[in-house]
Amino acid sequence: MFAENLIMQQAIINATIFTGAEIIERASILIENGKISEIGTALPDGVPVIDAAGKNIAPSFIDIQPNGGYDLYFSKELSEASLQDMYQASTDHGTGYILPTLISSDFKTILKAIEVVKNFMQQQPGVLGMHLEGPFINADKRGAHPAAVIRRPTDEELKQIIALGKDVIKIITIAPECFTDDQLQLLLDSGMNVAIGHTAVTYDQAQYYFSKGIRLVTHLYNAMTQMGHRECGLVGAIFDNDEVYAPIILDGGHCHYAAARVAYKQKGNRLILLSDAAFLGRKKQVFDWENLSIKMVDGYYRDGAGNLGALLYQCLMLLKTLWHISM
Repeated sequence: MFAENLIMQQAIINATIFTGAEIIERASILIENGKISEIGTALPDGVPVIDAAGKNIAPSFIDIQPNGGYDLYFSKELSEASLQDMYQASTDHGTGYILPTLISSDFKTILKAIEVVKNFMQQQPGVLGMHLEGPFINADKRGAHPAAVIRRPTDEELKQIIALGKDVIKIITIAPECFTDDQLQLLLDSGMNVAIGHTAVTYDQAQYYFSKGIRLVTHLYNAMTQMGHRECGLVGAIFDNDEVYAPIILDGGHCHYAAARVAYKQKGNRLILLSDAAFLGRKKQVFDWENLSIKMVDGYYRDGAGNLGALLYQCLMLLKTLWHISM
């Protein structure tokens, strides 16, 4: 009983702390049982300390859509080694928490990915679950997703994914026009965060799905209907709905920095930066896998049709491009 109630304390002193809202100079952080319990200047007596010597401390990034690490691509290599590679590469660049992403895949691959991520989550709490992006998307908006596995869902397939993916799949990206109302309700009742992406929905359709409870989209501007002055598309629906969160790939290639500034003005703190990173460190120049063949062209992965694949950069690129948004 005594061991269970024992509180292990540690402190970091003389730090410059960015909390997300303010910068605190010469501050201390009290850590109890591995969690931050207090930020201030006073500490209890006898607490072991680490002197930060004025260095900066800030919350780590959370990336809700990475695809790979330095060497391994998760959708190809469904293994704990792949997840470890992704997590290590992420932490090296300032990201402490991730949702490894599985792109459009066959049913057996989805089930295996769920199992692998579930097991790894027990070992590494920095892996919060997984992001299932596809395969239930619109083939006309597939981007670099392999066309051979894109399909409409069956009721049985959805039920099994929901049953096995409980507490593992935290985000599932779908094109809702590919679902029946009952199938969509199954997902909404599952506890997963449903995101609209790789879709051809109109403005009115998007607002209908938002009214059903969807509050997330997958990569603003990319693989969705654009905003026009007569048909506002999904982009217009996102801007016109204050409850919807809009992740964006901010690298200067997936969208213009001016478009990102417009999005920031519209969405504010509901604009989310994500990496969609395939590989980090520029080690991979060419990647061939089944129906997906991509190579690096001018700093970006592109498939044979010229579609943008996942990014080469992750958090360092996001840090650098934050400046462009604030201009």
